[in-house]
Amino acid sequence: MGSTILLATLILAGAGLILGLAIGIIYKLFGVPSDPKVELVLELLPGANCGGCGKAGCADFARALVAGETTPGKCPVSSEEVMAQIAQVLGVEIDSLMKKKVAVILCGGDTNQTKVQTLYNGVSDCISASLIAGGPKGCRYGCLGMGSCARACPFGAIEVINGLAVVHNELCVGCGKCVETCPRHLIKLVPADAKVHIYCSSPEKAPVKMKVCNVPCIACRKCVKAGEEGQFTVQGFRVEVNYENSPSPDVIEKAGCPKNCLLTTEKHLEIERNEPAGVDA
Repeated sequence: MGSTILLATLILAGAGLILGLAIGIIYKLFGVPSDPKVELVLELLPGANCGGCGKAGCADFARALVAGETTPGKCPVSSEEVMAQIAQVLGVEIDSLMKKKVAVILCGGDTNQTKVQTLYNGVSDCISASLIAGGPKGCRYGCLGMGSCARACPFGAIEVINGLAVVHNELCVGCGKCVETCPRHLIKLVPADAKVHIYCSSPEKAPVKMKVCNVPCIACRKCVKAGEEGQFTVQGFRVEVNYENSPSPDVIEKAGCPKNCLLTTEKHLEIERNEPAGVDA
């Protein structure tokens, strides 16, 4: 019995030794030596593996950086200081893409402000809800409020309040994961220093919008007149902020938006937090 165990042990040890030698020889012949620059860049990256850079993860992004296939500013999580260090390691200039971006959900239609169209009792997922009679809310272009974007956010930057998703800018890194999940395409990545937004994305005519929502953009153009040239653009029956030439918050008081959809991020969040829950318009 003892000799059998000893023989089996020797056989296993011998097989392991042979396998180890074979792996070593194969690595010597075919192994690709790691680039020390890749390792150094990888150490500088945040390790979030959020995919916001368009790569599979930080390691893949580091290899692409060293290969010259992308630029440090493509990482939405890294600080300007870290990107400057990476640029120095690579011997490249800091690019304009370093400008921080955050997500904004362009809808103000919470459960207090929108009409209920159907009583949805299905899977708590925005895509699923949109496929069933267009979701529970009357506006076919508004936030479905099922929180798919919040669950997709790796940084906990999105909260659903009163059936409406809102972004916490202090937590958002602009990775874009939420943008991909929204079936209504309400989420945009905008410069972090943009303070004013029009929280409506419906292209419908004003009378149609007002039947289902209390806070729609009716394209009255008061904001266009109050702002400087090029700060707002009229898109059919709605107005959009031109984030390349974003207006300052004082335009809100000057415009006097009749539907209160022209707001700062902070005011929008304040309104949602202070409204009672579960009240239908």
